Amino acid sequence: MTTQAMRAPRQRADALLIDFDGVVYRRDPSASTAVEDRHGLPPGTVNDIGAQWGRLRQVLAGEVSRAEWLEGIAHALADRVGGLEPARALVAEAQQHHGEIVSEVLEFVDEVRAAGKRVGLAANAMDDFGEVVARYGLADRFDVIVNSSVIGVHKPAKEFFLAACRAIETPPNRCLFVDDDDRDVRAARAAGLSGYRYNGPEDFPYLRAALGL
Repeated sequence: MTTQAMRAPRQRADALLIDFDGVVYRRDPSASTAVEDRHGLPPGTVNDIGAQWGRLRQVLAGEVSRAEWLEGIAHALADRVGGLEPARALVAEAQQHHGEIVSEVLEFVDEVRAAGKRVGLAANAMDDFGEVVARYGLADRFDVIVNSSVIGVHKPAKEFFLAACRAIETPPNRCLFVDDDDRDVRAARAAGLSGYRYNGPEDFPYLRAALGL
């Protein structure tokens, strides 16, 4: 058990805000390795280019679309794979892996809601996140869905967390935010929320206590 999980909750929360990628959803970061290898690229090249902050920040803030973000990755790869069209095909193929929903986390979400607590999905996401939510049947599993590209601000900005609290109609000091990213957890705490770094299902007892379940 981690030191974090051993601490007593500072106060019981009335609402839960939970991250998507890395908590509710998980993906295999090596999924694009085969296509990259065929083009003579090191593993992780597509992900690394897409994650360059100047590029990623724009799509998470809704300043560019996911299609424009993908086109930018293709342009960055074009000289390395024989042109823009091969690069577009490579990027499209590398994006075909959709990952999977973590069933035990959704079961926990259901438990929290059944106990009368509101639960929000709080995601740094792109303009197609509605399609992702629909693909996995998540719309009815959460009371609210907060998408950074829709509200125009992304984690770890304080404004993201305050907007999420408004969406779930709960003051920050009564919201518990759960994420697998230490930076975002620290930012949530700085914004006045209770923040918890998620490690896995072994954290559920602590989270239940923090929510008064």
